[in-house]
Amino acid sequence: MKLSIPKPTPIVRALFLTGGMFWWGTQTLTVPRPATQFSDPREVVNQSLPAGSDSTRLYLPDDLEATLWAEAPMFYNPTNIDVDARGRIWLTEAVNYRNFNNKPDTRLDHPEGERVMILEDSDGDGKADRTKVFVQDKDLVSPLGIAVIGNRVIVSAAPNLVIYTDENGDDKPDKKEVFLTGFGGLDHDHSLHALVAGPDGKWYFNTGNAGPHTVTDKAGWTLRSGSIYSGGTPYNTSNKGNLSSDDGRVWVGGLALRINPDGTGLKVMGHNFRNNYETALDSYGNMWQNDNDDQVVSCRTSWLMEGGNMGYFSQDGTRFWQADQRPGQDIPTAHWHQEDPGVVPAGDITGAGSPTGVVFYEGDQLGPAYRGMLLSAEAGRNVIFGYKPQPEGAGFSLPRTDFISTFAQVDTAYKWNDIREDTRKWFRPSDVAVGTDGALYIADWYDPVVGGHQMKDRKGYGRIYRITPKGKNLKTPVIDTEKTKGQLAALTNPAVNVRLLGFEKLRAQGEKAVKPVARLLKDPNPYHQARAVWLLAQLGPKGRQKVEEVLKSGTPDLRVTAFRALKQVVPDILKLAGQAVDDPSAMVRREVAIALRDVPFGQSKELLLKLARSYDGRDRYYLEALGLAADKKEEDLFAALKAGWPADPVQWDQRTADLVWRLHPKSAAALLKQRALAIGLSADARRQALVALGFIKDETAARAMVDLAKAADKTIASQAGYWVGFRRANDWATLLNWDEIMPPKLSEAEQKMMAMRQKLMDEYTKEEDRVKLAKEMAASPEGGKLLVGLAADKKLPDALKAAIGETIFTNPDQSVRTMAGDYFTRPGGGATLSLKKLSAISGDAVAGQTVFRTTCATCHRHGQDGKDIGPELTRIHQKFDRNTLLDAILNPSAGLAFGYEPWLITTKTGQTYYGFLLSDGQQAVVVKDAAGQKQTIPTNRIASRKQYTTSLMPDPVSLGLSEQQLADLVAYLMKGDK
Repeated sequence: MKLSIPKPTPIVRALFLTGGMFWWGTQTLTVPRPATQFSDPREVVNQSLPAGSDSTRLYLPDDLEATLWAEAPMFYNPTNIDVDARGRIWLTEAVNYRNFNNKPDTRLDHPEGERVMILEDSDGDGKADRTKVFVQDKDLVSPLGIAVIGNRVIVSAAPNLVIYTDENGDDKPDKKEVFLTGFGGLDHDHSLHALVAGPDGKWYFNTGNAGPHTVTDKAGWTLRSGSIYSGGTPYNTSNKGNLSSDDGRVWVGGLALRINPDGTGLKVMGHNFRNNYETALDSYGNMWQNDNDDQVVSCRTSWLMEGGNMGYFSQDGTRFWQADQRPGQDIPTAHWHQEDPGVVPAGDITGAGSPTGVVFYEGDQLGPAYRGMLLSAEAGRNVIFGYKPQPEGAGFSLPRTDFISTFAQVDTAYKWNDIREDTRKWFRPSDVAVGTDGALYIADWYDPVVGGHQMKDRKGYGRIYRITPKGKNLKTPVIDTEKTKGQLAALTNPAVNVRLLGFEKLRAQGEKAVKPVARLLKDPNPYHQARAVWLLAQLGPKGRQKVEEVLKSGTPDLRVTAFRALKQVVPDILKLAGQAVDDPSAMVRREVAIALRDVPFGQSKELLLKLARSYDGRDRYYLEALGLAADKKEEDLFAALKAGWPADPVQWDQRTADLVWRLHPKSAAALLKQRALAIGLSADARRQALVALGFIKDETAARAMVDLAKAADKTIASQAGYWVGFRRANDWATLLNWDEIMPPKLSEAEQKMMAMRQKLMDEYTKEEDRVKLAKEMAASPEGGKLLVGLAADKKLPDALKAAIGETIFTNPDQSVRTMAGDYFTRPGGGATLSLKKLSAISGDAVAGQTVFRTTCATCHRHGQDGKDIGPELTRIHQKFDRNTLLDAILNPSAGLAFGYEPWLITTKTGQTYYGFLLSDGQQAVVVKDAAGQKQTIPTNRIASRKQYTTSLMPDPVSLGLSEQQLADLVAYLMKGDK
């Protein structure tokens, strides 16, 4: 079914309250809005806005309407929301967000800790009129998630997942339990996110890549997960990849997790995200997530395959994607490793932005067009994306629409980026939830910036919108879970976590509940049918029998659900897999493959062969599921399959070549080498063979690639040469003697400067000669790096620093000039530029393009111009308004993009490498310098390393840019790539 949404039309709702209602116990207090310190930030009117513009206007389908349901001072800075069985909205605040960047004396402050708030519409008029503090706790530091499940309130605040229990129903916690602990990312938004109840009765949640995460569940099972990423906060200083968990697997990056409500059974459902902000489950058991990017071009919304690698870091987490970017790969492909075996397809690449909360709408209250809609909040783009996922092979396609936004989809009369400031851009949806009434509720953080650990709205303002059918008064139902009827009402409610109340009560009835629950199998809402399937599987033999009948039904989605539900309760997984292995649906066979991941080859051989033989040669999702099924069984499966293939690998069809590419067993190395050399094959087929060879961690593969790098075919030799140079720093580092195969070489200039360095440090060199040597070195790119290295290691005599400072800031190497600022005094330093003054200067976009090409293009790309060293800027206008972009240029170190923190590596011989750390393995590190070159440094040659909090990008003064040039540059960037 395709998404059909009426044409969006603007609506305006001027419903801002003059005061808030605080509900405390049995006493209601009306609290007027303070007149000074925390006045409404929208009271500052931007005179440059078009007539009639209003930051409260939302564009959405014309059969829906939006009202402002609640706003500050009823709460502040909402990060996440949930709904309880009474229809009340619960939210977590992050008023003290990033104390290290946002000092308490400049903004609203909660010295007693962050709060969990409860908001209620007590009179049913469609607006909140009561608010109360559930808890304020110093242990809650920038909490990013909340789930309300009965009397349990689960709050996500790294390093802890905390459960507050209200045992007497007075809306105050009587018990506090640290449910899980050990998550990285204190006061970091790449950390622990919201928990949600799944249709199976288990709890699902996720965490971003600010590890390491070392978490032990209540049964003693320990998760150990990390990556190369550190930084973003003063607390996130130590992280590393290639950590093994108790299941023997290496999980990296952001994680999707599942756990039983009693704290046992912690399980990784997917990994290698960057910052997966929230997980949404539909009632079939499908997991949906969005994810942020590094480059302002590659954010995504994805369907998550159980156990899947989602491709942000290298497979062991020791390398950023930039280290693995192959020649010719565009950024989205490289960013999510989409041409690597063992990675799930990325889903919908949405471009620039900062994705936040997600929810899957399964209710009927909004109308049939919206049932089955995935909603993804995009704070960076001021929009809620809407998707109607479409089955496609073993996965899904995700057609996207701008479902709700503060900007029209087509607006030729006005573009926000032409305006210096526009409070419509301050709409920052942090979460979207479904109420018990079937309405949508949108939490708005409301701030002029998003990302970079910054906060510009000093008043902590926030708001919640309510979306309902136009002209229809949705009512909050009364849910009584003490009776079967009420339990079924809870199970079929559109509010996600409310369903678990009905699920748990019905499950407690056992087989007595089979009959009433089975009636839901004929419910007109297919999601209600799916919820019944999950529950019936847990209602004893009679319930399981009903589910086994569904396994033979004519609806693929329900067959998938039945298989998933039975997989959790039946003891014989092989018997269950045998019942579904021949299913005509690739989606069902995908689930069979996933279920066989931990089954030994001797037991699963025939099933694996059947699954492999049903691969159609096109379905990447299905191919990845096969790879998961063959985990640690690749050699055995390859040997069994090869018996039915042509002996000559050149004769393999595409389907066979794909299977070998995904399995890449070491026994295929010689065969892949033959395919790479076969001139009769297409260029793509030969390249695929090289890639497969490049992923085999074995000496035979390394030697085969070295041979191919010497091939007469220059194209193949060039491609193989890349793999040799790349793999020598990681997977193949210890397999061959690389110093013999690729001996290190110094250029004549480097040799000269090394000799000068030695003389400079010689205690017998005269002082005047030292000064002369230092100045000559300071004028040379190679010498400048050596001097910075000496200064960083505190080996440079102070008497030389003044002389070096006179010259080094004119060094032709930009990275040297940037590094020098930390150790030497710039002549005539101290000049500053005023944001206030600059914001009043009009810019010329044509002149700005010239500024970009001459000053910025050495590191940044915009359209077809520039290099991929620093972050991509083509779509920066979609994320920043004019003044925010100006601020970022004036203060490049205030909000460093993740992964772009500079490092200085000094070798034992004094060589210095400065740039972005792309790879940090046991054998070598890789640094990308300011020229875009990847430098591989063996770890046994490293003397020191230092991470900087200052940007590799120089400030405008050091670049020599005038105020007018800056205004012109910003005018050009705000136009976008047209």
